[in-house]
Parts: sequence; structure tokens; C-alpha cells
Amino acid sequence: MYVHRTNNGKRISQYTCGQYSKTPVGVLCPTQHRINESVVLDLISGMLQAISDFAKSDRAAFIREVQEAQASQQDSDIKKKKRRLSAAQKRAGELERLVCKIYEDNALGRLPDARYAALDAQYAREQEALAAEIAELEKAVSSYDQGKKSAEKFIALIDKYQGFEDMTNTMLNEFVEKILVHERDRKGSIETTQAVEVYFNFVGKYIPPAFRDVELTPEEQEALRKKEELKDRRHQAYLRRKASGWQRQYEERTKAAKKAKIDAKKAAIRQEDIERGVFSYVADLPRQEPRKATMQVRPTL
Repeated sequence: MYVHRTNNGKRISQYTCGQYSKTPVGVLCPTQHRINESVVLDLISGMLQAISDFAKSDRAAFIREVQEAQASQQDSDIKKKKRRLSAAQKRAGELERLVCKIYEDNALGRLPDARYAALDAQYAREQEALAAEIAELEKAVSSYDQGKKSAEKFIALIDKYQGFEDMTNTMLNEFVEKILVHERDRKGSIETTQAVEVYFNFVGKYIPPAFRDVELTPEEQEALRKKEELKDRRHQAYLRRKASGWQRQYEERTKAAKKAKIDAKKAAIRQEDIERGVFSYVADLPRQEPRKATMQVRPTL
């Protein structure tokens, strides 16, 4: 995802899908699924703090939960890899026999040289691809059992830090393997839910107890239902405006005024950066004449 540090004239860093933005827009990825940087950082910080608290209060329970989570994530994947490994090894054996057969047929004159050369090259390419795939699959299968010990490694990493209020690049690289951001449940809605999957190093996709679903009271469920109904009505009204063309007409009428307002805000931000000394126009930099490189030659003794 790409980061945009000034959006709509505001200092709000956002991540947006890099595939969505490539021309033609929306072909490689149909949605932008953007998200504010602060939301991602707050989520990771909160999850790490919750994991730290849980690991310190009941280390044995944390290790057990991580191992169970790893097993549930890896079991189905490792079974697929083992099946594919078996099929690849079987095909590799078949290819070896085929290579021997066409060699024998060519030597006995039953297979022309041109045909033999074409088949030999085809089988060689397939053998090379299978060898690389088999090596990768064998590595994944062999590391499956070793991964069960990774909970202790993650705890040791957690113990290095006292708190997770301020996330640094070093901390993010140490803890996070990858983050998957999904599209918002309601596009065009100001307030909506959005699925974000965080995969940690050593433990994978682990959700601490404090971040899991909680059972709501009847009153909370009713309040949530009414809130969701209101969102649905507003979203349906927005979709009707889009379908009728009214939304596009409104956006066209207000485009110029909005652009002027946003450009003014961006200009103000740029001026602030110039005054702080964090931004300069190239034309404003002092002009320097190009210098010729000099080389010193040491005399040989």
C-alpha cells in the first residue's frame, strides 16, 4: 500500500492500495481499501500491549493459545503442502523414467533426433521447476514442527520493551510480519467497520483475549442495531443518489470550490513546512557551480 501524508489539505497520513491506483484505475484491484495510518499504529500498539499484559499474567496460557492458533492456521495449509509435495515427487519420478525412455528410443532409432531434442528440453524445464518447488515444500514441511517453539521467541521479544505507546520503525519490523487491510463494509460511509488482519513474527495471526468479540447486553445490542439501521438508510440513500446521477451532478457543481479550498489548505501546510525548514523549493536553493572531480595518484615505490 502507498502512504499519502497530506490528504485533502489535512495532515492525516493514509495508506491506499498501490494496485488500485495503477492505470487503468481499478483494474488490478477493484477497490482502494484505504485506512488512516494512525488507525493501524493504534491497533498494533494496543494489540502488543494486550499481548504483553496477557503473557505476563499467565505465560503458560499464552503459550498454549499461541500454539493452538498456529496449529489451526497451519494444519490446513501444511496438509495442502504435503499433498502437493507428494504429487510433485511422483511427477519427478515419472519424468526421470520418461527421460530414460526417450534416450533409449533415440539410441535405437525409434525417435528422431529433432523430436528427442524437443522432448528432452521440455522435460528438463519441468524437472528444474519441480526441483525448486520440491525444495521449497520440503523446507515448509520441515519447519512446521519448529514453529511450535516460536511462542517463547515472541515472549522474549515482548519482554524487551516496557510499553508500546510509541511505535518505532524498529519495533514494527521486529514484531509485524504483514498487515492485510480489507475494504470498508460500507464504501462512502463516514463511520463504518473495516477488517484488518495483523500477522506477527513467530506467532502469525494471533488475537489477544482483550481484542476478541465480547457478549453484548440486550440494551447494547438494541443500540447497536439502531445505529446500524441508520447507517444502512444513509448508505442506501447515497447509492440511490449515485444511481440517479444526482450525486455526480452535485460533485461537478461543487468540484471547483472544493478544489480551491483543498489547494489553499495544502498551500498553508506547505508554508508551515517551509517555515520549519523541512521543505524547500529547488529554485530557492543557492545555486552552485558544478565542480570537477580530482584524483590523486600515489607514486609507486
